[in-house]
Amino acid sequence: MYHWSSSVRVDDEFQKLASRINPPRVTIDNAFDDKATLIKVDSANKRGCLLEVVQVLTDLNLQIKRAYISSDGGWFMDVFHVTDEFGNKVYDDNISEKVQQSLGPRGCSFRALERSVGVQSATEHTMIELSGPDRPGLLSEIFAVLADRKCNIVAAEVWTHNSRMASVVYITDEANGLPIDDPDRLNNIKQLLLYVLKGSKEWQSANTAVSVGSTQTQRRLHHIMYADRDYDNLNVSSVTDERIRPLVAVENFVEKGYTVVNMSCPDRPKLLFDTVCTITDMQYVIFHGTINAEGPEAQQEYFIRHTDGYPINSEAERQHVINCLEAAIKRRSSEGIKLELCSDDRVGLLSDCTRIFRENGLSVIRAEVTTRGTQAVNIFYVTDASGNTVKSETIEAVRKEIGLTILHVKEDAYSISPPQQGGGFSLGSIFRSRSEKFLYNLGLLKSCS
Repeated sequence: MYHWSSSVRVDDEFQKLASRINPPRVTIDNAFDDKATLIKVDSANKRGCLLEVVQVLTDLNLQIKRAYISSDGGWFMDVFHVTDEFGNKVYDDNISEKVQQSLGPRGCSFRALERSVGVQSATEHTMIELSGPDRPGLLSEIFAVLADRKCNIVAAEVWTHNSRMASVVYITDEANGLPIDDPDRLNNIKQLLLYVLKGSKEWQSANTAVSVGSTQTQRRLHHIMYADRDYDNLNVSSVTDERIRPLVAVENFVEKGYTVVNMSCPDRPKLLFDTVCTITDMQYVIFHGTINAEGPEAQQEYFIRHTDGYPINSEAERQHVINCLEAAIKRRSSEGIKLELCSDDRVGLLSDCTRIFRENGLSVIRAEVTTRGTQAVNIFYVTDASGNTVKSETIEAVRKEIGLTILHVKEDAYSISPPQQGGGFSLGSIFRSRSEKFLYNLGLLKSCS
């Protein structure tokens, strides 16, 4: 009798053998492109490899200006044209080694996304995940609870989207700087945070789960928000949302058995990571793709199938993919005023600052908290309680209260601006010709005419 589990084991062993015979090859070329560094990756194909490579490049703060992806069969080849965050070529000898390590036997960690427990203690910190309905002042309340429970926040990242909030917070014990591993204390912290997340309603939608494994923070945030269904009931009637809404088209290419996804939106850092991570999370495999982000607009095109080998087979599934990709793009969009807080780190710093934000009517829609030695470097994107731009006099009042020398308004080169109207641009109208041209260039279609 044929057993599916036996087939899986055979496939795994074949992939391991293929990796040993043909280990990943990464080449760096600074001569091919006048403006960018070319990174070419060749490797035996296994699920999750593309995301691993994109994650490494993203973690290195590289800006992906162009990319070409092909992974049909047992091998995949990716070509990336990258710059550093200032638009310069990259001369880091460690890039090749780091990408190769990501494709090694311990590299593909996508399965860790599916595992979660209450609280995890690591060698240097305790990591807590939070999710629930967003509201003005929520972050201040969360930080206040942690400060009251004698927890020092060493790092955190917070996203909000579609009235939902997700965050990953890394804490240590205020007294000794060590991870908190007392089960009773952790349970008490967890219950208090659940009470804060609950607010006045929606107890069932609040959660304090923590991932097991070494999954990257922003990868977890995408997974948390996807699991929390932040893509449901998007408010497309809002004028502000509609003006910055990304364009996503999804159609089946019946002749070759692919679903083709086209996306267009303002470019920003980590955009490619956000879309690839979400497609992988939704259990789809990217077989071919092209990315062009050399101008203010980023264009992405992917040829995908579900992990079962089939393209999208219903209108409901097609709309689900569109909604999820729109959400993935907007979760990290740079809306609001960007504030940077740089000061000597101290216990309660975040609690005090976010309390002042709340008292002045500011709502934090995204936050990045880091500690570098004895220095706290924190980024906040803020709006007023209604989601509108904060008045300059309010920002100055907050700066004076916190400290003019430590809280600064920062310009964000990737802040969202409304797209120009007119021109008749439509992804649907150009979908077929672009898709056929790409397949023709790959040799998968005899003619694109």
